Amino acid sequence: MIFDDIVPDMIEALPELRGSLSSGALLSELTWFRVGGPAQVLFRPADEADLAYFLKTIDADLPVRVIGLGSNSLVRDGGVKGVVVRLARGFSHVTPEDGHYLRVGTAVPDVKVARASADAGIAGLAFYRGIPGCIGGALKMNAGAHGTETKDTLIEARAVDRNGDIHVVSLADMGLTYRHSAVPDDWIFTEALYQGAAGDPDKIREEMAEVADYRETHQPTRERTGGSTFKNPPGESAWQLVDAAGMRGFRVGGAAVSEKHCNFLINDRDATAEDIETLGETVRSRVKVNSGIELQWEIKRVGESRPGRPTGEKLALSA
Repeated sequence: MIFDDIVPDMIEALPELRGSLSSGALLSELTWFRVGGPAQVLFRPADEADLAYFLKTIDADLPVRVIGLGSNSLVRDGGVKGVVVRLARGFSHVTPEDGHYLRVGTAVPDVKVARASADAGIAGLAFYRGIPGCIGGALKMNAGAHGTETKDTLIEARAVDRNGDIHVVSLADMGLTYRHSAVPDDWIFTEALYQGAAGDPDKIREEMAEVADYRETHQPTRERTGGSTFKNPPGESAWQLVDAAGMRGFRVGGAAVSEKHCNFLINDRDATAEDIETLGETVRSRVKVNSGIELQWEIKRVGESRPGRPTGEKLALSA
C-alpha cells in the first residue's frame, strides 16, 4: 500500500516537536513476526511531554496507534494508515523507590523489569521474565504468566489520551481483567508504578530462572512468532483445543502452527501477514467445528490488507 506523504505538512505544523517523524517506515522491521507493510507516519516521541504536544496538535481525525516491541502484533501487508507511535529512549527508565516500589517507563521490556526487581530485592515481578514484549503492552493486556498478572502488583499508570491530556490512572480505574484493560483504546501508556514486597535477590533470580527454563522448554522462543495467539476460554486451554482439532503443525504458506506449543503461530518460511492471519482464522474455524468453542485472538491484528484482499474470518480455509 502506498500512502500519501503527510510528514512535511506535519513538521511545518509542529515547530516545537523534538521527536522524529518518518514516512513509509516498514513495520516488518519492528515486529517479532517480521511481516507487515509500512506506516504512513512513524513517530518516535522524545518523552511524555513531546507525545502530548504531538497528539494535541495533529488533526483529530488522523488515526493513531502505538506499537511497542511488536511481540503481540500482526501488522497486515497493506500497512497502517495514519500514525504509528513507537516509544523508545524517553520511556525507558526503571527506578526503584522506597517501600518496594518500582517506577517503569512503558518502553521497557518486561524481562528488564524482572531483572531490575531482582537487583532491588523487590519480590512479585519475577513472572515478567516469561512474557515477551514491553510494559506498555502488559498494561493494555493485563499480561500474566505462571499464576501472576500485571494487576497483582500494579499501583497506577500514566497515560496520554488522544487530545494530548495526561492522566494518572489508579489500579481500580484500570479495570484489569483477563487479558483486558478498561482504559480507552486510544490512550497511550507512558509509565507504570508497581509495588512488590521485600525479597532476597538470589531467590528472585532463581524464580526467574525457573520461569525462563519453562518458557525455553515449552514455547518456540527461537522462532519468529507473536507469542500466545488465542486467549484461553473460561475453563479451557487454547492450545489443547487447537491440538484436539488436529491443527498442530498445520501450515498456510510460510506460516505454521508450532509443533512445540500449538497456541503459537510461527513464521518459518518467509510468511506474509496474510499467511499468518489465514492460518489463525483457519485454526479458529476448525476448533469451532470440533469443540463448539470460538477462540478469540490475543494477538492484535492491525492495519490494512493488500488491495482487494479480505481480512478476518473471510480468510479461513474450508475444511
